[in-house]
Amino acid sequence: MEALASTVWQWWIVLWPHVLATAILAITIAASAHAILVKRDTRSTIGWVGLIWLSPVFGAIAYAVLGVNRIRSRAGQLRAGQLAVVHELQTAVPTQARLSAAIGPDHAPLRSLATLVGEVTGRPLVDGNQIEPLVNGDEAYPRMLAAIDAATRSVGMASYIFDNDPTGKLFAAALARAAKRGVAVRVLVDGIGSRYTWPSIVGVLAGQGVRVDRFLPTNVPIYFPYANLRNHRKILVVDGTVGFTGGLNIRDGCWLAHEPRHPVRDMHFQLHGPVVAQLLEVFAEDWAFAADEVLVGDGATPESNADWATTNAFAGGMLARGIRYGPDDPDIGRIKLVLVGALASAQKSVRIMTPYFLPDDAVCQALDVAAMRGVTVDIVLPDQNNLALVSWASTALLWQVLGRGCNVWMSPPPFDHTKLMVVDGGWALFGSGNWDDRSMRLNFEFNVETYDRDLAALLDRQISAVISRSRRKTLAEVDGRSLPVRLRDGVARLFSPYL
Repeated sequence: MEALASTVWQWWIVLWPHVLATAILAITIAASAHAILVKRDTRSTIGWVGLIWLSPVFGAIAYAVLGVNRIRSRAGQLRAGQLAVVHELQTAVPTQARLSAAIGPDHAPLRSLATLVGEVTGRPLVDGNQIEPLVNGDEAYPRMLAAIDAATRSVGMASYIFDNDPTGKLFAAALARAAKRGVAVRVLVDGIGSRYTWPSIVGVLAGQGVRVDRFLPTNVPIYFPYANLRNHRKILVVDGTVGFTGGLNIRDGCWLAHEPRHPVRDMHFQLHGPVVAQLLEVFAEDWAFAADEVLVGDGATPESNADWATTNAFAGGMLARGIRYGPDDPDIGRIKLVLVGALASAQKSVRIMTPYFLPDDAVCQALDVAAMRGVTVDIVLPDQNNLALVSWASTALLWQVLGRGCNVWMSPPPFDHTKLMVVDGGWALFGSGNWDDRSMRLNFEFNVETYDRDLAALLDRQISAVISRSRRKTLAEVDGRSLPVRLRDGVARLFSPYL
């Protein structure tokens, strides 16, 4: 027995380097094959394959940790098999004659954009909507509270942040009153956003008899703005007929008349018409995922909404469409295609307001191409950002757009959280999404596109009013930063895909 053990040991001493080399080779081939098959960017693929082969073991480990898109994989796994909620809105789809009258002939730029967004989203552009912009919580919150108090059947509300503060308590009380009247009330708060104040509003709502749930609860520290897979959507649908969406969270800082310590400017929108059904689709899917409850009745399912467009259409004359997107999107992502398509369709002007501006190279190039074609491109950013790392990283990439003719304007305090895009005074985009990778690929978002010249002109004037009191950012200013500041900003930019 001892002789056999000795022989085995001797053979192992001879063979183990070959076994180890074979294992390393197999891991290297497997990691390289994964990068070649999955990575879309050729430069990224070459870089990862080179690292994997030039640094055996270390390269494969680095690729497994940093190179694999676990955000999209996990999002796909989380949402896999979930029943899609789709409302029948065929009776609200505009005719070709209506499209020509409202947007332009078949090959007009905005008609092409409408075709693109339809292909990207798989949802119809619907007619008969009324959309009203509401500035700050001062205009939006009273409207939202009044809608909740007028509810007779259902209230579906989703918010990234819902603070337990004076404003949050007003909403909690309104929701509780609705629930006591027999209204089916459901509130969805993000797992991170529900923890910005302590104690959480979730306990307050539950204690008052409101059905409430959290989207992907997590043990991440209370305030962690860079967490992934967050539900960043802001949606309120009352009785299936009136909707609210935009950039507003539920917190006292957005109600400027309350004179909060940290005031935040923002914009929300009140919607009537068939597009509200598209808000409801997204809320119903998110609620089913988080609360494990498929909504039936109360205007929440296709069966109960078979005649939705017929009975609630033509609240106005606006064409609109909801755009849902997030880390479960295929490939490049829906919103990036929409933004690039909108920039490509622009003939005269592009106006953008966003609190966080960290676009990737493809989006920067689309902005540059628009400016170089003679389109006036105005980008409005807050002069004092609430997230220092984002501000530093954003400054480090501004040369990419300033050097090609885009105009960058820095709006004065208070911090402006508004998210708007207007093209040629005829198309507008609003919602929860920012111009950064966090919104475009890491979190779940919801925007609305509209084709209405009156609304677009109104939003254009509001952006112009902000520009009139803003400071212009120049390429000379960006290039003139001191070396320590440029290094700081450059290091922050390295983390831009995750900020």
